[in-house]
Amino acid sequence: MTAVTWTVTGTPIGPLLLAATGRGLAHVVFHAGGTVSRRALDRLAARFGGTPAEGGPETGPPVLADAAGQLRAYFAGARTAFDLELDWSLSSGFSLRVLRELASGVPYGTVVSYQDLADRVGEPGAARAVGVAMGSNPLPVVVPCHRVVEQNGGIGGFGGGLPTKRALLELEGVLPQPLF
Repeated sequence: MTAVTWTVTGTPIGPLLLAATGRGLAHVVFHAGGTVSRRALDRLAARFGGTPAEGGPETGPPVLADAAGQLRAYFAGARTAFDLELDWSLSSGFSLRVLRELASGVPYGTVVSYQDLADRVGEPGAARAVGVAMGSNPLPVVVPCHRVVEQNGGIGGFGGGLPTKRALLELEGVLPQPLF
C-alpha cells in the first residue's frame, strides 16, 4: 500500500486533479469535476491501495503545493519547465521510455511527431504505440504530451480534448491564437 494525497487546482484549461505519493507527483487529471475526480481517485485507490487523502498546501506532501505553484507560473507564462519529483509508477515498459524521453527531450515551445519520438527511443516502427503511450500519460502538462503532433502537421489526438491541446500549444507559442 502506498499513501496517495490529492488536491484540485484551478487553471485556464479547467480544474486539474494532482495526486502525489511519497516519491513525487504521480497523476494529473484534466477536467477534474465531481465524476471525473471520483473515477480517478477510485483508480488510484485500486492501483496504490487505500483511499487517497485530500490534502492542500498545509496537509499534503510538499510536491502538491510545488506542482500547483509551478502550474500557476506555467499558465502565467513565467515558467517553461517543471522542476518536480515525479513518481513514474503508473507507467512502465515502452510507455515509460517514451514519456521519459518526452519529459527530458522536448522543451517548451517545440513539438515532436509521433514518428520522431518513436525514433528517439529506438523503435522506428512504433509511431502508433507512441500515440498509445501519450493517451496513457499519467502526468499530462508536466510531461508534455500536448507537444506531440502528427508528422504531416496535424495536431493529433489528446486525452484532455483538442481544445485543451490547442490552448496549451497556443500558450507555448507553437500555434497562433485564433483570429475569431
